[in-house]
Amino acid sequence: MSYSFSVRAATKAQALAAVTDKFAEVVLAQPVHAGDQQQALGCATVFIDLLMDDGQDVLVSMNGSIWKDQDGIKQTSICGFITKRKALSRK
Repeated sequence: MSYSFSVRAATKAQALAAVTDKFAEVVLAQPVHAGDQQQALGCATVFIDLLMDDGQDVLVSMNGSIWKDQDGIKQTSICGFITKRKALSRK
């Protein structure tokens, strides 16, 4: 089972909240990802925390998968991309 999503937010706190909400949707649709939810959110938190809140938007893209290897051992892969961009005009 695999997932992929992206969020854009005005602040670090909003970005982390959006990632948390999106991952909750992933777990609802694919309950197996409850097994790597904590690790994925931990990874996102560490990298988001490295950024400064400086008026630029925070963009987070995450993807991951869970599978069983040839010995039946569950494996997981998590990847995230976090960057900043000029803020969108918000009304």
